[in-house]
Amino acid sequence: MSILLGILTFVLIIISIFIVLVVLAQKAKDGGMGAALGGGAAEAAFGAETGNVLSKSTIYAAVLFFVLAFILYLGRIYERKHVSAADGNALPAIAVPATPAAAPVSTTLPPLTVPGSTVTPAAPAAGTVAPVTTNPPPPAPEAAKQP
Repeated sequence: MSILLGILTFVLIIISIFIVLVVLAQKAKDGGMGAALGGGAAEAAFGAETGNVLSKSTIYAAVLFFVLAFILYLGRIYERKHVSAADGNALPAIAVPATPAAAPVSTTLPPLTVPGSTVTPAAPAAGTVAPVTTNPPPPAPEAAKQP
């Protein structure tokens, strides 16, 4: 199957190049890109009916391109689902446990101690975070004592 898909991919590339060349060889109504890149050479090769030959070949090549692209799309889907599963290249099935995990891990933190602190924090309740303690404010400077 893989060899057939490779051959069809190569044919698709050849058809794509053919479509590009045929479209560029066509003579535009206003003498644009087709005239600049060889529209006259195609007329000399195919005769007076060049427009009909190139138009028909463009239509046939475009239809063949879309049909071949769709066939390759379906072939790649088939290859991904059937061939890789048979070879054991498919992703492994992961079993999900039926029971929930054990009790959640406690997130309690030890009490925070700040150097020079005189306040002792209370023990936090289970599952809570200890409050942050700060240094007490320094004593206010006393006014100069007058005798």
